[in-house]
Parts: sequence; C-alpha cells; structure tokens
Amino acid sequence: MPNPASRTNPIPLDSTAVLAWYDRHARDLPWRVGPADHAKGRRADPYRVWLSEIMLQQTTVAAVGKYYARFLSLWPTVGALAAAPLEAVLVEWAGLGYYARARNLHACARAVVERFGGQFPATSAELLTLPGIGPYTAAAIAAITADERVAVVDGNVDRVVARYLALPVPVRDAKDMVRATVQEAVPARAGDFAQALMDLGATICAPRAALCMLCPLQPGCVGTKADPLHYPVKAAKADRPTRYGHAFVMRDADGDVYLQTRAEKGLLAQMTETPVSAWTPAPEPVAHPLPADWRHHGQVVHVFTHFRLELEVWSATVAPETLTQGWWADPRELAAEALPSLFRKVLAMAGLE
Repeated sequence: MPNPASRTNPIPLDSTAVLAWYDRHARDLPWRVGPADHAKGRRADPYRVWLSEIMLQQTTVAAVGKYYARFLSLWPTVGALAAAPLEAVLVEWAGLGYYARARNLHACARAVVERFGGQFPATSAELLTLPGIGPYTAAAIAAITADERVAVVDGNVDRVVARYLALPVPVRDAKDMVRATVQEAVPARAGDFAQALMDLGATICAPRAALCMLCPLQPGCVGTKADPLHYPVKAAKADRPTRYGHAFVMRDADGDVYLQTRAEKGLLAQMTETPVSAWTPAPEPVAHPLPADWRHHGQVVHVFTHFRLELEVWSATVAPETLTQGWWADPRELAAEALPSLFRKVLAMAGLE
C-alpha cells in the first residue's frame, strides 16, 4: 500500500480547488452562512455556530436538526439560554445523549453573559476559556465566524486527510500530522475552507464511499491510487464490558409514576430517572426498594460509550407517602421530563411512554 513516508514532500492540500468545489456544492445547513452570502460580507452568528457544534458532538446532522430548531425557538440568543433554568435545558436535550454537553452548554452561555457581556469572543484562545469548549470547537467557531486561520479538524476532516496521505496508522496516532497538514493549507477564507473539508468528508470522502473522481483533492491524494476505503486505518477496539442492574417503576393508586433526579456528578448527572439499583459487573439478585407486589416486565439493554447495560425492569403500585425524595408525574406528561433514552426505555418496558 502507498506510504506517506515514501513521499518526502507531500503535495499540500489544494485550498483553491477545495474552495472552488465548496462554492458550487456547499451544503445548506440552518446554522451556516453559505459561500455566496459570506462573500458579500455576511458573518455567521457565533451563538448558532456554537450551538450546532456542541449538538453535533457524537451526533449526526440528521439527528440534530429538530433539537437545534427547538432550542432556537425557545432561546434565540445566548442571553436567553443563560437565563433559562438548567432543568428546562435538560428536558429539551433529552434524547441527544452525552448529557454533560447540556450542562456545559448552559454553563458556557452563563459565562458568555457574565464574562463577555453576551458576545462570544472572536479568538480560539479566548473561546478555550469557556466551559465545554475544547480545541476543536474553539477552532471551528473562530474560523467560521471570524476567519481565524486555524486548522479545524473533526472526524470528517480526519478521514479526508488520512486518505489524502494514506496514513498507515490510526488517526489517533497521527493527530499532529493531520492537524499540521490542514494548518499548512488554511487560506484567508478560513471558515469556508473548514466547512468545505467537513462537507467533503460528509458527501464525497464518506465513511463507506469515496467518490474520488468528484473530489477536488484527487490529483494529490495518495489513497486514491490504491484503495481509499482502506483509510483511515482502524484502531483496535477495546472490549466493552457489561454491567447489570434493576430499575423500579413505581405508581400510586391514581397511576402517577415516581421519578427522581440523578446525582449531580457522574453518568447522566442531574437527569431524571426511575429508581435503580447499583450497576454491577455481574448480575445480582433483586433488592426491591420497598415491600410491594412487584411485577417483572423483562430486560432493557442500553449501550453507553464504555459499557453495555442490562437492566431488569420491575413495577409495583405503592403508597405515595413512602417516597419523599422525588416527585409523582402524570404519565401523560412524561414528555416534559428530562428523561434520557435509557429511562424512557425502562418506562416503555413497564407499559408507560
């Protein structure tokens, strides 16, 4: 297979060709200012770009659309989002997953208001000082909204560059090389270039397809001379352990369901849940939280990033005065609760939702 090390002077990414392609084929995204409007001097709204970038972490464009529109309708400015109760933000985020993002989103909005008067800073260095904004997000916002000449490297760009260089190692082992390759090519139209590379990776140099004859980078690409789908080289996957536990759906005589808030720290922190047992490395006998006529409904399986969870679901009717730490919710209004996908599965298994 081709080896980038054998090419002592790799051809730099052709930003002129990439931008020409982008001018014709840019995706129409709700948070984006297209190249034609950008050329007329219109700038992307940092709030909208930031919101989209946080939502798109670990999530697809298709999945984000309705959440993005809903957030903007409720909180059209960073000031409005900062003033919202965290609970309301968590409710609207439910279903997007990776819930620390929602807590950081709210904390960041408050920091922008308190420290920067409601205006996002323009440089990646200043953006990095805000909660929940890492190097990639800071670079993306600064490039897209202020044309800071900084490399913006997401998963799509990783794939484009890995194929362009025919990287013989997983991207995670060559991050500096990938970033340097992009940085060397960043033109004055830094924001358009960043979005162009993202679009290339999403539409032309895609995970399961490489439409090389349509790609503006094809003339200098090493990967296209062999099998571009061999790249990026896959990293060895770590084993995903399984944890086990029990979930308890308790209802009162009127049919209301008992809910509570998870701890402030840890997985699914501050989200809404039904009571659960500890999640253990091996199955353990059920220990119901209180005496009742418990019914077993079956098992819910949920896969987190680092482990698979198997929960046995139980339900019972109980006296409401026996539970005082949470609240009783009308089953018809569960959509308004900050329930993550796992606990919506639990409730559905018990005949709710």
